[in-house]
Amino acid sequence: MAVAGHPRRRTCHDRPAAGPIRGRGPVGRGTVARERDGPGLPQPAADEGHRVVNRILRLVRLEIWRQVIGWSGAWWFIVTLVLGQAVAPLLGLFVWRQVPGAGPQIGSYYLAVIGVALLTASFENHTFAQAIYNGGIAAALLRPQPAVIGPLGENLAIRLWMFVLGIPLLAVVGFATGVNFTPLAVLAAVPALVLAAVLHFLFVWSLAMAAFWTERVHAVVAFGTVLVFLLGGSAAPNALLPDPLRTIAQVLPFRSMLGFPAELATGSLSSADAAAGYTVAVLWTVVLAGCAVGAWRLGIRRYSTVGA
Repeated sequence: MAVAGHPRRRTCHDRPAAGPIRGRGPVGRGTVARERDGPGLPQPAADEGHRVVNRILRLVRLEIWRQVIGWSGAWWFIVTLVLGQAVAPLLGLFVWRQVPGAGPQIGSYYLAVIGVALLTASFENHTFAQAIYNGGIAAALLRPQPAVIGPLGENLAIRLWMFVLGIPLLAVVGFATGVNFTPLAVLAAVPALVLAAVLHFLFVWSLAMAAFWTERVHAVVAFGTVLVFLLGGSAAPNALLPDPLRTIAQVLPFRSMLGFPAELATGSLSSADAAAGYTVAVLWTVVLAGCAVGAWRLGIRRYSTVGA
C-alpha cells in the first residue's frame, strides 16, 4: 500500500525477469581456447609424461649447446684431456703388441679403446664437485629443472669436443697399426658404447657426490679411475687376464665402461658373450642409476642442513 506523497519502495518481487542480454550470445569457451586446451577433460598420464620428456630433452640440448660454445675457447686444454685419455691405451698397445699370444687384432682393440675413452670420459670431480665446494650448486637448485641437466650437458659437450679434437690422433694410430674394422661389428658396438657412456657418467657422478661429505673427492674419483684402468680393459684386454680375474672383471661394471664396446667393435666376441656383456651392462646401469639418485638425495639433504 502506497502512502500519499511518498513513492512506493521497490521490493525483490518487483525485479524484472532475467533474460538474455541483447547483442550478446551465451558466454562460453572460445574456439581458440577449445582447440588449445581440448575438451576440458584431464589429459592422460602418457601425454603428460611425453611433454615432460620433451621438455627435459630440450633443456639438455640447450645446455649442451651452451657448454659447447663455452668450451670452444679452451680447445688447447681439451687437447691435453685427449692426450690424457689416450696415454694408458697407447701404453697398453705398445706392450701387448710385443706379446706373441696377443692376437692380430690387438691394434684394432686398443684403437677402439681410445675412441671409447674419448666418448665416455667424465670429469665431474672437476666440474660438479667444484660447484658443491664453491656454492655454485645453490643456483642450480633454484632453476625449475632437474639438477642433473647441468652436469650432463657439460659432460656431453666436453666429450664432443674431445672426440672432434681426437680424430687426428685416432687416424695416426689407425694408420700406424693397420687396423681393420667391419661395419657390422661397429654397428653391434654402438648400443654398448651408449651404455658405456651412461655407466661412466653415473659412476663418476656418484663418486663426485662424495664432495657433500669430504674435501678429498679427487682421491675418491682417482680410486675409481684406477679400477676402470685395471679391470675395464685398458691395462689388458679381458681375454688376456688370468682366469679368476677375468671372471671378476666380466661381472663388474668397469669392463662395460671401456673394454666391452671395443671388443664388440673388433668382432672378437661370440653371440653368447655379447649377450652376456649387454646383460651385465644393463643391470649395472640400473644399479648405478639407483646409487646416483640415493647419493644425490642424501647429499643435498646434508648440503641444505649445513647451509641453513
